[in-house]
Amino acid sequence: MRKIHFIGIGGIGMSALAQMMAHDGVTVTGSDRDGGPVVELLKKKGIEVVIGHAAENVPVDADVVVHSDAVPEGNTERARARELGIREQSYFEMLGEVSRGKKTVAVAGTHGKTTTTGMLAKILQDAGAEPTAIIGSIVKDFGSNYVAGRSNILVVEACEYRDHLLELSPEILVINNLEWDHTDWFASLAAVQATFKKAIEKVPATGVIVTDTHNPNIAPLLEGAQARVVDYKLEPRYELRLPGAFNEENARAAAAAARVVLPTITDETIAASLATFEGTWRRFDHKGKSKGGAEVYDDYAHHPTAVRETLHAARAMTEGTLFVAFHPHLYSRTRDLLDGFATAFGDADKVFIAPIYAARETDDGTVSSEILAERIRAQGVDATALPSFTAIEAALATATTGDTIITMGAGDIYKVADALVA
Repeated sequence: MRKIHFIGIGGIGMSALAQMMAHDGVTVTGSDRDGGPVVELLKKKGIEVVIGHAAENVPVDADVVVHSDAVPEGNTERARARELGIREQSYFEMLGEVSRGKKTVAVAGTHGKTTTTGMLAKILQDAGAEPTAIIGSIVKDFGSNYVAGRSNILVVEACEYRDHLLELSPEILVINNLEWDHTDWFASLAAVQATFKKAIEKVPATGVIVTDTHNPNIAPLLEGAQARVVDYKLEPRYELRLPGAFNEENARAAAAAARVVLPTITDETIAASLATFEGTWRRFDHKGKSKGGAEVYDDYAHHPTAVRETLHAARAMTEGTLFVAFHPHLYSRTRDLLDGFATAFGDADKVFIAPIYAARETDDGTVSSEILAERIRAQGVDATALPSFTAIEAALATATTGDTIITMGAGDIYKVADALVA
């Protein structure tokens, strides 16, 4: 391939794949509906990005057009590609194609994929293995969500949504944990497990599965595995800069996977690498202090378990009031996991709920930020639904020295954190 056009190039996976293609000498162009930190990163790397979708954005001589899940079939650029007879591929279809012939390590699971992928890439890089990595956020240690390597090792974050995980054929599959999520695609936990069972059975007999073998949602799926299974819980707990028990588990999974990839790696190399891992954008990301002197953090947590664990870690670090600005992601997830969300904010003192981030969905009237706030209040937590980010910023202005503010969600709530420390 000589030229690829990416529709939705600002997506975190899309942008990493675009960087990989550009590094390999392919001419890359792309478009996205909005700008942002990832788009700015691409521009700094010399990749052409147009804001807004238009038929003329598609180069007539492109070999393939890659689109993200967020780009519908009727998108004007996808329609133009078909008109020109240019092959279309989804992000994960292209990723699957790229990963063939490489020693692919896929990191999957409901929580912690991004941090684990970043940790694993850093351990392998520090050990001299020179991996290529595609990560679901900008890793501070690399200044990017892409690591250009010179070996045949490819470390990639894998998502189960729409069964995308099955597009990959990893030699090593890491499964951190497993819960019901992506409820607009998976009707139940059993449906999620069915996809992961297929992924487990795809790993060849010469491969390895790294997971928590005692996790009740994972253990039954391992019975059909032909690959060797490694229990990451056998790893010790490592000293980290990052807070929280969940990050300890991420580190153990990364360490176990690193030993599989590089059997000669030393305990000292793993420990030293993890001890200096700086974390990723939007994963318990310290932004600075607000004008009132409160510490401000931002986190991507958008599932009840991730919210609960993140706030538990934040509570342990907070002397004063713990303020939370939560941006629910998807009507379906908010509705289907409402009971879990209702009890997830127990460590917070004040919770402000933004309007639900619709993303790919439309409002069917069955759930709202007001309903979520009411359910949280029923658990004894001070929670209020507010109509806008501006209103949330004003509400957070009361936080002072000793307090902690954390913005949370998979949407663009991070903009509130950025505004507070500006």
